[in-house]
Amino acid sequence: MKYKVVPFSKFVFILLYSQLLVFSQFILPVDVFSSQQDTFDIIYILSSDLGRVLDYKEELETVLDPEIRKKLRIVGKNKQYAIIYDCNDSAGTVTKTLVEHGELLRQAGFDEAWATKEQGFHSLYNVSYGLGPNLDALIKRYKKIYSFLGKEVRKNLFIEKTDYGNYTLIYRRTGGKASTARIARIHGKLLRKKRIKTSVSRENNNTIVYGESSLINDKGDPSTIVGKTAFSHRKTASPPPKVAARNVVKKVPRPAPKKKTYTKFTSSKTRFEQRIEAYIGGLRRKGKISKDESTGWMVFDLESDESLVDINANQVFQAASMIKPFVALAFFHEVKKGRFKYGPRSRRKLEAMIQRSNNSATNWVMRQVGGPRACEKILKKYYRHIFKKTQITEYIPANGRTYKNRVIPSDYVRFLRSLWNKELPYGKELRRLMALPGRDRLYHGTSIPQGTLVYNKTGTTAHLCGDMGILVPKTRNGKRYPYVLVGIIERKSRPADYGRWMSSRGNVIRQVSTMVYKEMKREHKLL
Repeated sequence: MKYKVVPFSKFVFILLYSQLLVFSQFILPVDVFSSQQDTFDIIYILSSDLGRVLDYKEELETVLDPEIRKKLRIVGKNKQYAIIYDCNDSAGTVTKTLVEHGELLRQAGFDEAWATKEQGFHSLYNVSYGLGPNLDALIKRYKKIYSFLGKEVRKNLFIEKTDYGNYTLIYRRTGGKASTARIARIHGKLLRKKRIKTSVSRENNNTIVYGESSLINDKGDPSTIVGKTAFSHRKTASPPPKVAARNVVKKVPRPAPKKKTYTKFTSSKTRFEQRIEAYIGGLRRKGKISKDESTGWMVFDLESDESLVDINANQVFQAASMIKPFVALAFFHEVKKGRFKYGPRSRRKLEAMIQRSNNSATNWVMRQVGGPRACEKILKKYYRHIFKKTQITEYIPANGRTYKNRVIPSDYVRFLRSLWNKELPYGKELRRLMALPGRDRLYHGTSIPQGTLVYNKTGTTAHLCGDMGILVPKTRNGKRYPYVLVGIIERKSRPADYGRWMSSRGNVIRQVSTMVYKEMKREHKLL
């Protein structure tokens, strides 16, 4: 049976009509939708691309209130996936809810939501390996499973926080119940000797607290074991890379007792940059990137300390949520000065701000520092060698439409370089926050090998799609090689279909990230 979709305009009419009837002291007749027993949910997106739906969910969660986010569900039907607000409301109640959500979505530039009867959709399921209040015990179990099962499982193995103070260890498969149960039985047989039982659990949109990146961090900060040179071992902080007239971040000599030789992109450096420009140019010719969209791309080799790609490195772009690690730095600067302590509450706020891109948490952090302007003042006064054109002028609006905070791509590079080199206050904690599990545009959805560590922050508005971060893949000799990637696509006008635009531009960034990895692999013998 097909579900019945009621357009937003019809709901508005029904709402106004029902209010008129109540005002006139008439009794509202039998519900026009079918029967008084029907219940409805709200749909935000419907697509055959599960990745697109997962990406859209993360963006929705930055706009909607926490109580709404708890009721968001990813469901399926006939090879289609949807995000629904599982409200189970009557026609009258869902009308009011839809109007409220519709206004939030409209202000943020999101696509229009609609309502549907509760029929046809089915829940998605994951494989579960345990549930309980002891996080440390589940982390130990996580490590056993991670070392035993295949790459696909390891990449999607997480510990989530559930209601009532519990944690659950799951393989996030987001599949049908029957197929997931079949995989759970297979895993159960494989893990029997390790005394680990498996079961099937419904996808409940829980918060991830531990994943592959957390495990890698547990094994030791990769900045102490990379390549041929570990910048973190320097006793003297090196000066930041400079930006030349052509927007190139030049190599800066580092104080050292002996002159060191670094691997460089010689002739391939220009060819590398040209390949990215050719790829973006091809998308423009095909109409897949419109004329009113500008892009910025930077690649910086943290091992050789030199720029490899710098396309529009000094062009000012909207910062969106990519400004949030800068806000965290201003906060940690004040903590180091002793203005306030970094305790459990502020830790939760920082995790929500960075991992879940929570806007209210971001505004809380800004207020502790003294407001947006105070954050910018701290960065410009004490870290002027990093932040050349960063502008932090506004709190994040309730609707998520943050368009006034602005940054140039080379500021992201200088920040990430200093973060990697352990030159920032509370840098280890900031790296931990930026490594918390989440859907990024630099690693997820690419062919970059499982086990690569990513410190990143995405940013998305109705006008911008971006990501900036450090990728730390493995080399063939078992070490790691770090590099920075910044990718930004900004448009002047709002897209007609926000979900489709956000997904397609995110995939452009993923494709560039794949191209960068392949180039680094060839030059530095990565896996």
